Amino acid sequence: MAPVTFVGRVADLDELTRRVLDTSTAGLTVVTVTGPPGIGKTALLQQVADRVPATRWATATDWEHGHDGAVLSQLLQAPAPAEPAAGAAELARVLAGPTPTLVVIDDAQYADRLSCQALSTLTRHHRGLPVLVAVVTDGGPLPVPGLAGDELAVTGLPRSAVAELASARGHVLPALMADRLTRHTAGNPRHVRALLDEVPPQTWTRLDARLPAPRQIASAVEHQMADAGPQGRALAVALAVLGDTATLSEAARLAELDEPLAAVQAAARAGLLAAGDPLEPRLSDPLTAAAVIDVCGPQAAAEAHRRAADIVADPVARLRHRVAATPVLDDGLADEVDALARHSGAEGEWGRAATLFRDAARLTADPLLRDERLTRSVDALVAAGDCGGAAALVPAVENLRETPLRNAVLAYLAILRGRATEAELRLRRAWDIVNIDRDNDTAALIAQRYVLHTLVQCRGEQLVSWADRALALASPDSPASVEAAAIRGLGLLAAGQPKRAATAYDELHAQVRHGAQAQRVVMGRGWVQLVRDDVEAARTSLESAVAAAALGGSTRITLWAYAWLARTQFVLGEWDAALTNVEHGRRLAGSSGIVLATPLLEWTAGQIAALRGNWAGAQVAAAAADGGAGEYAMMRIPALLVRANIAEAQADYAAVRRALEPLTRQAAGTSLQEPGYWPWVDALANALVLTGDLQGADDFLRPHEQRARARGHRSARARLGYARGRLLGARGDLAGARRAFDESLDLLEGLPLRYDRARVNFAYGQTLRRAGKRRAADAVIGVARDLYTTLGAHTYVARCDRELKAGGLNQAREPREAVDLTPQEEAVTALVSQGLSNREVAAELYVSPKTVQYHLTRIYAKLGVRSRSELAALRR
Repeated sequence: MAPVTFVGRVADLDELTRRVLDTSTAGLTVVTVTGPPGIGKTALLQQVADRVPATRWATATDWEHGHDGAVLSQLLQAPAPAEPAAGAAELARVLAGPTPTLVVIDDAQYADRLSCQALSTLTRHHRGLPVLVAVVTDGGPLPVPGLAGDELAVTGLPRSAVAELASARGHVLPALMADRLTRHTAGNPRHVRALLDEVPPQTWTRLDARLPAPRQIASAVEHQMADAGPQGRALAVALAVLGDTATLSEAARLAELDEPLAAVQAAARAGLLAAGDPLEPRLSDPLTAAAVIDVCGPQAAAEAHRRAADIVADPVARLRHRVAATPVLDDGLADEVDALARHSGAEGEWGRAATLFRDAARLTADPLLRDERLTRSVDALVAAGDCGGAAALVPAVENLRETPLRNAVLAYLAILRGRATEAELRLRRAWDIVNIDRDNDTAALIAQRYVLHTLVQCRGEQLVSWADRALALASPDSPASVEAAAIRGLGLLAAGQPKRAATAYDELHAQVRHGAQAQRVVMGRGWVQLVRDDVEAARTSLESAVAAAALGGSTRITLWAYAWLARTQFVLGEWDAALTNVEHGRRLAGSSGIVLATPLLEWTAGQIAALRGNWAGAQVAAAAADGGAGEYAMMRIPALLVRANIAEAQADYAAVRRALEPLTRQAAGTSLQEPGYWPWVDALANALVLTGDLQGADDFLRPHEQRARARGHRSARARLGYARGRLLGARGDLAGARRAFDESLDLLEGLPLRYDRARVNFAYGQTLRRAGKRRAADAVIGVARDLYTTLGAHTYVARCDRELKAGGLNQAREPREAVDLTPQEEAVTALVSQGLSNREVAAELYVSPKTVQYHLTRIYAKLGVRSRSELAALRR
């Protein structure tokens, strides 16, 4: 047998280790470590023991439960005293000293009463000992309840740890199989290891393979079924065959029970059922269900499925029971399953469709038709957002005969994995070889995939063209038609027709109000509303799209909804809610393998982190955005934006330019040109001004200003207006700058965009201060500071404070020992002491580098220092 491998549990391991070491100051502590058998409690404590200075270990057993002092004698490694107080005193003697010690009582539910009493006395009368007592139990009652301490519940391993455990035992699991194994075993390491050792290796490469129960579980369940009697056993078999949605009435009919509740009672008494309502009985867990099927055998299970098909009402469940009862080829049944799979796809229920297409393929005799159904199964997996499961089947699909459908399916997967070049090649090949006259459906499918491809290329006109082609080719109610229509409005938006986009979604929303397809419509509608400044309506729409995930919505659409909802909450100033949705999106992206929305999620996370001064978190988000930034513009743009946002928060405007100038070369013909879509133009123009390229800023701003006016886009005009105000102020036209800033603030009036208002006021105040209007600057910067404070933007609150201090008005004079620096000199000193260069200080204080050097010369003379390092040392 392979050696036991410890994986995961890092947080629990660190927490327990810390608590042991903390006993040197905190004194004696008790922790109760709970979890079901096999979950890894003992392994976790063994890892802790390897980390700490000293350990004493005792393992209780059920056959020593009545033997007084059995546990205590293990801890003492000597005969146990006959009285609890004496036992506690002896334990205190051997545990005394400065060394933190871990004391483990494993399987404590079997511990004898005397030992537990001695340990309880120890915890109450010797609290100064540097000892952590870990009471390890499967959840059963302790002989002495007072011995329990803070609970640490050890739960099942996550999918990543299960995959790591499998890898350590020589199995590389596809993501979908790792997920199945995790759910099947509830992440219990003992059961995972058992199945990895017992199941044939080829099982792990077949995503539809049935997973059995470990032999140990099957043996235990066999005894439980015998204990349950004939009726309890029959009920257990019925529940295993019918699954978790079974009603007691259905189970009773299948099991032919005269007294259903008596059968429930018998099965529960035998340990086969989970605790709960007896009118809704459920088997204990998936392993118990698998073991019941294993025990009754394949012939009996098939017969039960055949009879279940005549009992259940749901058409999908009925067909799936018939499939389970049919081990050989059956073209008639395959055709029925295929028809239902297509219907499920048309309703947007792609996960169900994938399973049905796979079932249909297994039952199909004709090789070409079988290949087509397998290909459609992979396509449905991609549509459902299970890129991991689809990727595991790619080798099988690539080995099939080349068809337009095969190429379209592989292109679809490439799109969701961010591989634009591969997607383009496969789509082009699919379109070249499809016969539009004879195979309208496949041609429409290819056109619809081009719609998604051009969406993430941010090319609106091409998107609309392909959407119109898909709509012309597809039948009105087909998935290709519905999905092309649901995305077409986003093409209109990116192509500069925002009003038509909004109208299109209003009409579509009235037509498609229910079901999984409605999620696509409401997500697209929210996306358009956000870009058009209707942000509160956008929040409502996107929240609805997220909620639809629980009703069978698309994983891909849910990811877009999370990403754009987080962005909406950012502009509304609801930053904590935005970060919550980013986390939801991150988890979904990780489990699905879809990377398209990752940079968009990380953009919001990184920008908030930078504005709050969490530089480590900002860099983590930026790195994740870069790592997920594939070949598509929809991925590259937010990855560059988050870099620019971080640099701007650090007042590194040269870095802002480096991040954003590449977008000027990509903008033509894309959504980068559209006002309000991507907030990059004002940031780059601002950076151009602050790095001295005034003419470049002017030339860059003009076409974007014209387009924003033509579109009537208020927030975009306001953002461009503050950049124009910066530029006019830098050119000495203070009156023009005031008009630009005031117009920006007027445009934002009535819009719930606190962050934009703060930015405009901050730039306005800096411009006024540079022009010598300190009192006016003080008032405007104060408004910006208040707005940033309400947002929690600590980075900019500090920058506002430095601006106010540099302005010199309304500043309390602090007592000085010998030297009196001016407010400007104080601000320069603080920034130089932090390690900023003259250029960085100049950008931060909105003065020229020469002015910074002038102040530094005076500061050196006043303080009697000769260098920046001496100045920093003086200020520490």
